[in-house]
Amino acid sequence: MTQLLTGRSLVAGLMAGAAVCALTTPGLAQDEISLDPVIVQAYDDWAGAADRATTQYVSQAELERARTGDLKDLFAGIASVAVGGAVPVAQKIFVNGVDMLNLSVTVDDVAQNNRAFHHVSANAIDPGLLKAVRADAGAAPADAGPHAMAGSVVFETVDAADILEDGRNFGGNTTLSFGDNGRTGTAALTLAGRQGGFEWLGYLKTAKGKDYRTGAGNTLRGTAADMQSALLKVAYEGAEGHRFELSAMELRDDALRRYRANIGAVIGGRPVPELRRYDTARRNLSLTYHNTQGGGMWDPKVVLGFSESMVNIPDPEMSEGTSNTTSAKVQNTFHLSDGNTIVAGLDVYRRTSTYEDTDEYYRETARNIGLFAQARLQPTEPLKISFGLRADWQTFNGEGGFKGSYSGLSGNASVSYAVTQALTLRAGVSSVFGGLSLEDNYEFWRSPTWNYGSLKSARSQNYTLGADYVAGNLRLGGELFLTRMSNARAWGGNIDFESRGFNLGATYGWDDGFARLTYSSSKVKVNGALSGSYEAVDFGAPLGQILAFEVQQQVGQNWTLGGSLDMALDYTHVAAGSDITLKGYEVVNVFAEYVPPSLPNLRLRAEVANLFDRDYADRATYGADYTSISAMREPGRTFKVSLVTRF
Repeated sequence: MTQLLTGRSLVAGLMAGAAVCALTTPGLAQDEISLDPVIVQAYDDWAGAADRATTQYVSQAELERARTGDLKDLFAGIASVAVGGAVPVAQKIFVNGVDMLNLSVTVDDVAQNNRAFHHVSANAIDPGLLKAVRADAGAAPADAGPHAMAGSVVFETVDAADILEDGRNFGGNTTLSFGDNGRTGTAALTLAGRQGGFEWLGYLKTAKGKDYRTGAGNTLRGTAADMQSALLKVAYEGAEGHRFELSAMELRDDALRRYRANIGAVIGGRPVPELRRYDTARRNLSLTYHNTQGGGMWDPKVVLGFSESMVNIPDPEMSEGTSNTTSAKVQNTFHLSDGNTIVAGLDVYRRTSTYEDTDEYYRETARNIGLFAQARLQPTEPLKISFGLRADWQTFNGEGGFKGSYSGLSGNASVSYAVTQALTLRAGVSSVFGGLSLEDNYEFWRSPTWNYGSLKSARSQNYTLGADYVAGNLRLGGELFLTRMSNARAWGGNIDFESRGFNLGATYGWDDGFARLTYSSSKVKVNGALSGSYEAVDFGAPLGQILAFEVQQQVGQNWTLGGSLDMALDYTHVAAGSDITLKGYEVVNVFAEYVPPSLPNLRLRAEVANLFDRDYADRATYGADYTSISAMREPGRTFKVSLVTRF
């Protein structure tokens, strides 16, 4: 526990939230940490390193809350991570105002960010199959992967060991839920087993429903839930700790959506149908080797992976965009004295993006080879430093027979210093080679006008400066951040992008509960001018000031009560082309959980989302800053009940 507490900054702790007892986390059977508002089971080998100073961990409680929800539920307690889009297929994530497309994203160590149609998400995922999530904003370490322009986001899926209780070789859990707004039902089943050194896990989930009502009482067509997800894992671990793991995941959403899935309507635009069918799929395959007993100067890890995003729109004419990444990573951790480490290795990828319809076919590909090394050291008790370097060589093939080669170095450095037992100061900086990114495949129709030869490789600079303070059960933290990208690839040309701002957080914990407040303020620019959501699409969003507040209290041994506030302030710092001041909103959510004394493996939960039935579009949803766009509204008041059993 002490290692986890000191292993990350207080801001990370403030963002992470409360862990809950094993009874309220039936998906996690081992090593639960109960009723502590800061310490979480982070599944992070480098928790405590200086490069984790700004890391934001999603807690077990937040993961549990989101198991029957979506990405917005997953990150609801972290003000600096905003999720817009209203429906899972269109949800996009912004970290410190930067679109997650510009971060290194992995699932089970496999590279993601398969850029697809700009009206849908490139990184949809089912929170129900996750055991750990973290966001490393800003200066990412060299071993986070190539092109980590504004940091990294890491998703880890659940293992058999997380499901099975000690001494048992078979078990699982079931989840059932129903929400009245949209009449959405969700059912999930997880089964796991082990025998000898072998273990396996299977997970299935389905969510079906109807179109939901907004806070104004209007039924928003094209929002019905229709998602299926699956996860299969097989692993073998020998007596000496050699572990081989094969994992396969698929997520599918096939339903009628808004014509532009992330937009309510374009006012005065060209005539289009209100709805059209979106058949979307996301897949991830991984094969991993590492030694769970590794140490000393030989502690290797090997990851082979494949990830893919597919968008098929059969009406009114067939069109399909597919983006995939084949990747591999080989690294070794050199364990020096006193917990100091150096990680060094090689990673490669091959990215492909294609578009086809009844008349056209387009394709872009990119290959990259990277060498990296990252040192994490603690020279003295109060001082922690982390620094790294990577070199990348990229080849790019575009339309019209274009071939290009790009290369560059990336460097990072982070430091944290405990001035006193209560006060810690920290800072981080990075310069990152971004190469040439593949374009949105539904924009390939523009390629006859593109001049590939004029495109330059992108580069970013990241700066953070922060402080954390602990006084008993009170924890305070804050940081300034700045991300600048130069020569980032937009539709057919290069642009410069910037996001700057600050984050604040405070949490207070007591024996049976906690209260937490996080606040984020960000401002984005494109080519030196304030930007709206159109100008910054795929790079960032004008989020302004966002606040998240959560409180939770255990009552007796069987009840847990809590609530949250999602709040955005009025925002006027938008682009000259944006013609609306973004109005603020306040959304209140409450819940109650009950574990029957005679059935300790059963958990009942009742909640009310958007208690006061506010009519609003999330600040991270595209287009709310234009009178010509009707932004996607979030669901109005929703009563939801869920039942979780563990066996």
